[in-house]
Amino acid sequence: MKKIVTIGALCLSFVAGVAVAYVRDWHDLDAVHTHVREAINEMDRARKANHYDMAGHGVKAEEFLHQAERELNLAVEAARGEK
Repeated sequence: MKKIVTIGALCLSFVAGVAVAYVRDWHDLDAVHTHVREAINEMDRARKANHYDMAGHGVKAEEFLHQAERELNLAVEAARGEK
Protein backbone atom coordinates (compact mmCIF):
# COMPACT_ATOMS: atom_id res chain seq x y z
CA MET A 1 0.00 0.00 0.00
CA LYS A 2 2.81 2.41 0.88
CA LYS A 3 4.47 1.62 -2.44
CA ILE A 4 1.29 2.50 -4.32
CA VAL A 5 0.86 5.80 -2.52
CA THR A 6 4.54 6.59 -3.10
CA ILE A 7 4.23 5.86 -6.83
CA GLY A 8 1.14 8.04 -7.07
CA ALA A 9 2.78 10.88 -5.18
CA LEU A 10 5.88 10.63 -7.33
CA CYS A 11 3.81 10.79 -10.50
CA LEU A 12 1.85 13.79 -9.33
CA SER A 13 4.98 15.61 -8.16
CA PHE A 14 6.63 14.89 -11.50
CA VAL A 15 3.71 16.44 -13.36
CA ALA A 16 3.72 19.44 -11.02
CA GLY A 17 7.45 19.88 -11.56
CA VAL A 18 6.98 19.91 -15.29
CA ALA A 19 4.23 22.50 -14.97
CA VAL A 20 6.63 24.98 -13.39
CA ALA A 21 9.71 24.02 -15.40
CA TYR A 22 10.92 25.93 -18.43
CA VAL A 23 9.77 24.14 -21.57
CA ARG A 24 11.84 24.89 -24.64
CA ASP A 25 10.09 22.75 -27.20
CA TRP A 26 6.91 20.78 -27.70
CA HIS A 27 9.10 17.66 -27.78
CA ASP A 28 9.75 18.21 -24.06
CA LEU A 29 6.02 18.24 -23.37
CA ASP A 30 5.50 15.21 -25.58
CA ALA A 31 8.12 13.28 -23.57
CA VAL A 32 6.35 14.21 -20.32
CA HIS A 33 3.05 13.14 -21.87
CA THR A 34 4.62 9.74 -22.58
CA HIS A 35 5.79 9.44 -18.97
CA VAL A 36 2.32 10.24 -17.67
CA ARG A 37 0.81 7.53 -19.90
CA GLU A 38 3.40 5.11 -18.49
CA ALA A 39 2.44 6.18 -14.96
CA ILE A 40 -1.22 5.47 -15.76
CA ASN A 41 -0.28 1.96 -16.87
CA GLU A 42 1.80 1.43 -13.72
CA MET A 43 -1.07 2.65 -11.55
CA ASP A 44 -3.45 0.26 -13.29
CA ARG A 45 -1.08 -2.66 -12.66
CA ALA A 46 -0.67 -1.63 -9.01
CA ARG A 47 -4.42 -1.38 -8.50
CA LYS A 48 -4.92 -4.83 -10.03
CA ALA A 49 -2.21 -6.27 -7.78
CA ASN A 50 -4.02 -4.83 -4.76
CA HIS A 51 -7.41 -6.03 -6.03
CA TYR A 52 -8.45 -2.40 -6.61
CA ASP A 53 -8.94 -1.89 -2.87
CA MET A 54 -6.91 1.15 -1.86
CA ALA A 55 -9.53 3.03 0.12
CA GLY A 56 -10.39 5.10 -2.95
CA HIS A 57 -6.92 6.60 -3.25
CA GLY A 58 -5.96 4.55 -6.30
CA VAL A 59 -9.02 5.72 -8.20
CA LYS A 60 -8.36 9.34 -7.29
CA ALA A 61 -4.68 9.12 -8.27
CA GLU A 62 -5.63 7.56 -11.58
CA GLU A 63 -8.18 10.33 -12.21
CA PHE A 64 -5.48 12.95 -11.58
CA LEU A 65 -3.11 11.18 -13.95
CA HIS A 66 -5.79 11.11 -16.66
CA GLN A 67 -6.43 14.81 -16.08
CA ALA A 68 -2.70 15.52 -16.37
CA GLU A 69 -2.57 13.48 -19.58
CA ARG A 70 -5.40 15.50 -21.11
CA GLU A 71 -3.79 18.81 -20.13
CA LEU A 72 -0.41 17.76 -21.48
CA ASN A 73 -2.00 16.66 -24.74
CA LEU A 74 -3.62 20.08 -25.07
CA ALA A 75 -0.32 21.77 -24.22
CA VAL A 76 1.55 19.76 -26.88
CA GLU A 77 -1.07 20.64 -29.49
CA ALA A 78 -0.92 24.32 -28.52
CA ALA A 79 2.88 24.36 -28.63
CA ARG A 80 2.90 22.69 -32.04
CA GLY A 81 0.49 25.34 -33.31
CA GLU A 82 2.74 28.20 -32.14
CA LYS A 83 5.73 27.13 -34.23
